[in-house]
Amino acid sequence: MKSILKYTAVAFGAALIALWVFGQTQPIQPSYQQPTAQVVNTNFTTPAVPIRALSTDFTSAAEKTIDAVVHITNKGMSKSRQPSSIWDYFYGGTQREYPLIGMGSGVIVSENGYIITNNHVIEGASELQVTTNNNKVYEAELIGSDENADIAVLKIKGAQSFPYVRFANSDITRVGEWVLAVGNPFNLNSTVTAGIISAKSRDLNDYDRKNQSFIQTDAAVNSGNSGGALVNLHGDLIGINTAISSNGMGTFIGYSFAVPSNIARKIYEDILEYGNVQKALLGVSGSGLNARIAEELGIEETEGFYVAGVDASMGAALAGIRETDVIIRVDKAEINSFADLTGYLGSKRPGETVSVRFLRDGKEQVVSVKLMRTPYVNYYGMRLRNLTKEEAKEFGLKKGVKVAAVENRRLYNRGVSDGDVLLSINGNELKNVDDVDALDEDYIYEVEFLNKDKEKMRFIFE
Repeated sequence: MKSILKYTAVAFGAALIALWVFGQTQPIQPSYQQPTAQVVNTNFTTPAVPIRALSTDFTSAAEKTIDAVVHITNKGMSKSRQPSSIWDYFYGGTQREYPLIGMGSGVIVSENGYIITNNHVIEGASELQVTTNNNKVYEAELIGSDENADIAVLKIKGAQSFPYVRFANSDITRVGEWVLAVGNPFNLNSTVTAGIISAKSRDLNDYDRKNQSFIQTDAAVNSGNSGGALVNLHGDLIGINTAISSNGMGTFIGYSFAVPSNIARKIYEDILEYGNVQKALLGVSGSGLNARIAEELGIEETEGFYVAGVDASMGAALAGIRETDVIIRVDKAEINSFADLTGYLGSKRPGETVSVRFLRDGKEQVVSVKLMRTPYVNYYGMRLRNLTKEEAKEFGLKKGVKVAAVENRRLYNRGVSDGDVLLSINGNELKNVDDVDALDEDYIYEVEFLNKDKEKMRFIFE
């Protein structure tokens, strides 16, 4: 009994001592700091100097542009058939002309009133009127146009001075860059919308004959914006708004397309200086590469321009470019598609020299190529070019005009084919394609050919 009391007293004493010690200290709290979450790209390096965010204030660019974008009214006549009785609904009626009024936009690019717009805005016009942002109306005249690029040049009649937009270098624009579209959608004058460049060198149809190389943006563009300005944040012109992606109702659904300013400027300057567009060519034919085409050709490259043919008389062949080569760069412009190539060459003139980088058997080579104007003319459904010296000698001629292609069914059915020589038209002997251009295509009553068997063929038309 004594031992139990003894142990109980000891335990009670130890408990009192422990309580006294606990009262003299504080519990140790764990030190914990919530970490700050960071999202860092795997190839990101923190810059030593902070980067200031790009301004998205569009007011300055809008103010510099809005007075130089005009509203164009196209007054013309449209031919249609008007039924005069119930029977005409079945048999076509009588063809009559009706007034047609079209609307679009244009960009003043010089102080004396030269305007760049789309060809489809002024097509078929018998009268053109221009309304400026301050509601003044002027008459305008058509100076020239390029249907293939859908660009036209107008001049405001008179000797007034106008605000105008400066050209920028569209080649150095970048995907993701802010842009403004300025125009007159739905007759709402002086409308400004903003977006970014979504893509470059965009061809809307790989199967037509138009060499398209559009700047694609998501700035809202609608009916009436055609021919208006696409400008950068400095208010300088980088494109002419031309087309939209539509659901068939003619309204904007997300993407619009503009002719690059370098192409528009070159066409504008050509028309003013030469009266027509000077097209510069490498002298190659082929297509842009993709995975499917590369597989069909049995090559590894899936980007670039595949050379399927070269014109022996043009700069590419003279510089050493051959069939099966793959062009990957012209000067500083990367060539990933057909549109890249045509877009860059569209800003060049015959006589200029470009540096062409290409792949041959997997190895890169670089040559200098002199650009030349097209050797072909289209006349009476025929594609014609001058005979080379070797071809002329083969036919026993000093000079002549070769038929490169025949689309005229009337001539084709009579035996005219590629490779024949066109000797004369209406009794006029032809030595070169310039002689052909000098003749009236609307009045042809006699043509004479020399076929590949060196037999003369003479046709008389009533």
